[in-house]
Amino acid sequence: MKNRSEVLREAIEEMIAVGKLAPGQHLDETELSKEFGVSRTPLREALIQLASMGIVDIRPRRGATVAQIGAQRLVEMFEVMAELEALCGRLAARRMSAADHAVLLAAHEACREAREQQDPDAYYYKNEEFHHQIYLGSHNEFLAEQAATLHRRLRPYRRLQLRVRDRVGTSFSEHDAIVQAIIAGDGERTAALLRDHIMIQGARFADLVASLPKLSAKAA
Repeated sequence: MKNRSEVLREAIEEMIAVGKLAPGQHLDETELSKEFGVSRTPLREALIQLASMGIVDIRPRRGATVAQIGAQRLVEMFEVMAELEALCGRLAARRMSAADHAVLLAAHEACREAREQQDPDAYYYKNEEFHHQIYLGSHNEFLAEQAATLHRRLRPYRRLQLRVRDRVGTSFSEHDAIVQAIIAGDGERTAALLRDHIMIQGARFADLVASLPKLSAKAA
C-alpha cells in the first residue's frame, strides 16, 4: 500500500505531465498543502522524491520549482529514450508470448478508439499504456524500469508532441507497423520502427521547440 508521500508524488507528477504545473513554475508548499489537505511533511517528502527523478528542482532558500529542460538537453534525452525503446522492442519481438500479444493488441485498439475520438489527451494515456506493454514485453525487468523512468521524465514533452497537427494519426500508424513487426518476431525491424517513432528531429523537433513556450506559459 502506498504511503501518503507516494500518493502526493504521483498526484503532483500528473499535474506536471498535463501542464497544470508548468516548467519553471514555483511550487508553493503552503498552497499545495491546502490543495491536498495534508501537512507539509509528506508534501516535502513527495517533492524530494520528484527531485530525485529530475522532475522538480529544489534549491536552498528558493524552494522547489518544476524542472525545465533546454532544447539541446531535450534532444539528448529523446535520443536515449529512442534507444531504450528500440531495445525493449527488439527483445519484445523475441520474447512476447501469445498472451502478451493479446494484451498489446488490446492496448493498440484502445489507441485506435482514442484517435477516432480526436482527443489528444485521451490518446496520450492510451499511448502510454501501449508503450508500457512493450517495456513489459521485453521480459527484462531492469530495462523496463529504466525505460519507464525516462518516459516519466519526458511525459510533458511527449504529451505536447501529440498536440502538433496530424501527430496523433501519424503516431497510430507507426504503432500499427510496430505491432505487426513484434507479432512477426522481427526484432530488428521493431527496433528500427520504435527508434524512428521516438526520435525528434527535423520538422518534429522544430514543432516541439515552437510549442515549448505554451508549456511554460503558466510559469510566467
